[in-house]
Amino acid sequence: MASKGGAAPSTYTHAPTNKTRRPPFFPDSDVDWLRSDGRGFHQCRPAFFRTGAVNSAAGSAYAESGKTKVIVSVFGPKESKKAMMYSDTGRLNCNVSYTTFATTVRGHGSENKEFSTMLHKALEGAIVLESFPKTTVDVFALVLESGGSDLPVVISCASLALADAGITMYDLVAGASVSCLGRNLIIDPISEEESFQDGSLMITCMPCHYEVTQLTITGKWSTANLNEAMQLCLDACSKLAKIMRSCLKEAASASKD
Repeated sequence: MASKGGAAPSTYTHAPTNKTRRPPFFPDSDVDWLRSDGRGFHQCRPAFFRTGAVNSAAGSAYAESGKTKVIVSVFGPKESKKAMMYSDTGRLNCNVSYTTFATTVRGHGSENKEFSTMLHKALEGAIVLESFPKTTVDVFALVLESGGSDLPVVISCASLALADAGITMYDLVAGASVSCLGRNLIIDPISEEESFQDGSLMITCMPCHYEVTQLTITGKWSTANLNEAMQLCLDACSKLAKIMRSCLKEAASASKD
């Protein structure tokens, strides 16, 4: 959902199926169970976005997906440091960090270098780097609360923050992930589900261009499960991107009023 105050967040996948309520995880993972937060296997958490969250930044965005809360600030383009080699294209710097209270693990807050690298990879292909030569754009993402599927939320939020900063892009970038628990595929897993997963898949893409900017796979997958998981992610990204565009449209309309 966009930034309209007072409205309930929107989901962006299929309606939940009716399932018998059982404990969240079983030794036999083929049994039919309902996820601990009440969602169906192929239903994402409610999504909420708002731009202009940080006044001091060139662009910013805030995102909520279930219990996962993220804020992203964008600074630049600004002149690259003299020590850097000359480049006809702009440079993108990305940093992802967690607050000390983001997780239940005390003192967890720190920079996540792996996520920083993956954020850069997901966004770089969507930005028209030639539009700001010899300059640098800095993207700082802060996870305020970790509720699972953190990186896809960070990437989607960062894409909105770049658009809010007026950075020329080919398309917005949306992210989604799927966990494999036995034979079951569950989209947009929460932290508890991620800790039990046999494998995970994350896709970030530019939905309007039908172009994947990043694909990450861990664990063992059958060909059938992998194909189904990829399609689930792509469908979710497409629907999520509509919510993100709605957020930008509402922000643009509000600025005109």
